[in-house]
Amino acid sequence: MTNISAPSAPTPGGPETKIEEPHHHPPDNWRRYFSFSTDHKVIGIQYIVTSFFFFLVGGILAMLIRGELITPESDLLDRTVYNSMFTMHGTIMLFLWTFPVLVGLSNYLVPLMIGARDMAFPRLNAAAFWMVPVFGIILMASFFVPGGSAQAGWWSYPPVSLQNPTGNLINGQVLWLLAVAISGVSSIMGAVNFVTTIVRMRSPGMTFFRMPAFVWTVWAAQIIQLFGLPALTAGAVMLLLDLTCGTAFFDPAKGGDAVLYQHFFWFYSHPAVYVIILPIFGIFSELFPVHARKPLFGYKVVVISSFIIVFLSGIVWVHHMFASGTPGWMRMLFMATTMLIAVPTGIKVFAWVATVWGGRLRLNTPMLFALGGLVMFVFSGITGIMLAAVPVDIHVNNTYFVVGHFHYVLYGAVVMGIYAAIYHWFPKMTGRMYSEGLGKLHFVLTFIGTNLNFLPMHPLGLMGMPRRVASYDPEFAFWNVIASVGGFLLGMSTLPFILNIIGSWVQGEKAPSNPWRAIGLEWLISSPPTVENYEELPVVIAEPYGYGKDEPLVANPDKLEIPHDIKSQ
Repeated sequence: MTNISAPSAPTPGGPETKIEEPHHHPPDNWRRYFSFSTDHKVIGIQYIVTSFFFFLVGGILAMLIRGELITPESDLLDRTVYNSMFTMHGTIMLFLWTFPVLVGLSNYLVPLMIGARDMAFPRLNAAAFWMVPVFGIILMASFFVPGGSAQAGWWSYPPVSLQNPTGNLINGQVLWLLAVAISGVSSIMGAVNFVTTIVRMRSPGMTFFRMPAFVWTVWAAQIIQLFGLPALTAGAVMLLLDLTCGTAFFDPAKGGDAVLYQHFFWFYSHPAVYVIILPIFGIFSELFPVHARKPLFGYKVVVISSFIIVFLSGIVWVHHMFASGTPGWMRMLFMATTMLIAVPTGIKVFAWVATVWGGRLRLNTPMLFALGGLVMFVFSGITGIMLAAVPVDIHVNNTYFVVGHFHYVLYGAVVMGIYAAIYHWFPKMTGRMYSEGLGKLHFVLTFIGTNLNFLPMHPLGLMGMPRRVASYDPEFAFWNVIASVGGFLLGMSTLPFILNIIGSWVQGEKAPSNPWRAIGLEWLISSPPTVENYEELPVVIAEPYGYGKDEPLVANPDKLEIPHDIKSQ
């Protein structure tokens, strides 16, 4: 195969779109992951590995926080250090773990799934990735600067975030805001690239309703990025001006409005939850048909529901502000819209259960993580409906009930879904098989640890324990001990994962091109794929998920590396 990138085929109904530049073959070893590669597969793995490093850092901070909370007294960390740690923990886990790792998975998979040779803008893609370690370094530096670290939480509410006891212009809060702003720029660049790639770079015959559900969810998530991020960026810039230039947008002491910042922040930051969870929905929609050997139930309804979520996500943000002096009519309106978003998510859950029901289940590691993530997402959805109700939300506002709900979504559903995806596509990315025994041990530790850690937060919240505290009334001690044990178990659960992934990548059993006998374009080529993915672009002639159906996915199978058993299916 030459290193000259041929133009992609015309999008159905659209003009031809060319890949931005030719690829140069990177060195065929570990050094390519430290280069400014424009290969979407290399960039995808760069995102995944970099974000997992920060996941470990955020996890260590979480274990220190749980170590402090295992006793009612504040006897492990200084209170100022504690505030800095939970600020850094939340920021790292969101901006340096969940967002980048999902962008990495999407980067690797979307071009393969739609029959493209690369992303629409490869150099922009590479630039967006290399901003991640830059803002990661700035964010970590904000924890150590002499001017004082950021202590206002990952939401950075004023007036707390406007406090500057040292008077220094460069302090942790300023660096924190700068890091988040760079993160936003990187995300916008990625969103433009993903939307353009999905709309303009699909292979011949790949109509929208022949795209895999994962591609639909990535498309929906990146549209939210494009309309939501400008609001957060504006709020962050205004807050930065208040901190550095003496303006008073959000400073109540100078006539500013602190609640206005909450509107800017939550207008993006609640839809950001769907930016995170939508690709996980796509992962579930890909894995359940493969490992149950059944078509995805209600495929078109499932993918359309993703865009219903996009629309509704823009009209729910005020439910985070029910206790902020919100007028009664606004409370009622946003309570209704928040509850309404349960309908499209419920459609997806029903479709997944119907897909699995009666299937020939293979309870391997990716399927176990997907099923575990689904169970915990359903639980988090139930508590989410509770929080949508104004009386319940007012009662548990700023308590550990909210923390428990949020972590069941972000860890119980999202992280379990990420693990499922990594195990499922690990043979495709590396050409090696992972250890099933270590994978199942990882699942058991993660599932038990997640529930031990976050389930006790719900009774704690109902009892009235406030969040963001380093000490508490002894009546809350029992549930906090259980939560801390679960937190330490979650920390230990990453060890078999690290051992499995590194060991298998280095010397694991060689994987066949399609170990799962899956139906999907990414599985119809070699593992790992060649630099430009396809010698000849596939011509798609059927919907995805044709398990049990006597119809081929592509019209030119002889041009692709399709295993014999899939050709005959």
